[in-house]
Amino acid sequence: MGYRLREDELRQLFEMWNRDYVVYGPKCMTGEGMYSDTDVVRYERLKGFEELEWEKKSAYSFKEAVLPITQILFYFTEGEVKEAEPERRKPALLIMRSCDIHALKRLDTVYLDNRFEDSYYARLRKGLRLVLLGCSESCDNGFCVSMGTNRTEEYDAAMNIKTVDGQVQAELTGSMDGLDAWLDGLGAGMTEAAPDFVSENHVKVRIPEECGPEHVKAGLWKDYDSRCIGCGRCNFVCPTCTCFTMQDIFYQDNGRAGERRRVHASCMVDGYTDVAGGGCYRNSKGERMRFKVLHKISDFKKQFGYQMCVGCGRCDDICPEYISFSACVNRLADMGNAEKEVR
Repeated sequence: MGYRLREDELRQLFEMWNRDYVVYGPKCMTGEGMYSDTDVVRYERLKGFEELEWEKKSAYSFKEAVLPITQILFYFTEGEVKEAEPERRKPALLIMRSCDIHALKRLDTVYLDNRFEDSYYARLRKGLRLVLLGCSESCDNGFCVSMGTNRTEEYDAAMNIKTVDGQVQAELTGSMDGLDAWLDGLGAGMTEAAPDFVSENHVKVRIPEECGPEHVKAGLWKDYDSRCIGCGRCNFVCPTCTCFTMQDIFYQDNGRAGERRRVHASCMVDGYTDVAGGGCYRNSKGERMRFKVLHKISDFKKQFGYQMCVGCGRCDDICPEYISFSACVNRLADMGNAEKEVR
């Protein structure tokens, strides 16, 4: 069972959530898109229901709420080091789709369950509440069904939002602390409710059963040497990319004091694999594409048991050169099938 909410009741629900949490969700940022006078949907703090963009997929993922683009780790002076305060004091509530909830699991695996716990990630992750936003239909480039991330039960509450006869309505269900009591007090109507999940995508991806040396040495990677421009957008919008670089910032008024930051980084940009002595492990764009793709569909699985990619399709959406991650994976699968036929 669940509840049916009108738009005015949804507004009251968001007011309640904002009293206890910092609420994040997809929001349309007017005039902040890639080109002049264009908009973009990204995760931001929501002060009310009217700011929630529930019809369009966000161009950027939820990742910035638990893994800030720039995060100060500590301050230092000549004789003292002081850890930075948390970016927020209150726990957060994230409104996210099924694929992104699966992506959060990947971040947890990397930052919490990978031998050592990352304390800076852990303090933002602690107390996090997840509200699933149902998907009634597939997005254009998503392939979550192929990746098995189109469905989830890992949420505290779930809601489907629709427009019926020109009126916004929502179905809400879940076990979040205090939610039932509040909704009963509001007088919200009861209804049979279950989250909407996509059962079929326009894009279908075939994952190679096993990626071996023949995939690493495949000639297809050279195709990306000229196509890819190394902008790194695919990494920055990806909800499962976790790499960062470190920066020491020295203050102008005292060159012996400053702060250390970690900043999102990208395996696709120049300089990422540079090492002391002038060496570089992956010079060409094709080599970087190979590393990224095989890590998402093979290397991560070998270590943790499941693919890193969740099929959100944001990398395909954002690429200015129209490079398709899903098409690349299918090329690898086709290459493996052709090899079996030869045998």
